[in-house]
Amino acid sequence: QVQLVESGGGLVQAGGSLRLSCAISGRDYRNYAMGWFRQAPGKEREFVAAISWSGGSKDYADSAKGRFAISRDNGKTTAYLQMNSLKPEDTAVYYCAADFLGSGRRYDSVYEYWGQGTQVTVSA
Repeated sequence: QVQLVESGGGLVQAGGSLRLSCAISGRDYRNYAMGWFRQAPGKEREFVAAISWSGGSKDYADSAKGRFAISRDNGKTTAYLQMNSLKPEDTAVYYCAADFLGSGRRYDSVYEYWGQGTQVTVSA
């Protein structure tokens, strides 16, 4: 069993930055790919970014490229999503997810564990 706890959400003005954190714990926690997804009101959940279990591969949604950066600490206890140049359309609940020995994929169905989500609100 693996537990994920997100933090770092909040209210920010357009053009500002936030860094989301996702702490992972439990069995084999080092062997999970980590993904970030988001869901805005009335919309489906969408992929934002992912990093492979080894850390060697990263992927981003087109909307995140050049603005967001995914990373994890050396101990693989925490994954981060640095979000810069935020836009009102980035407003959503952001979720982190874990995929055992994953390559960092875009499909939410492959992720076995999910965090509770953290709200990000970007004002115009």
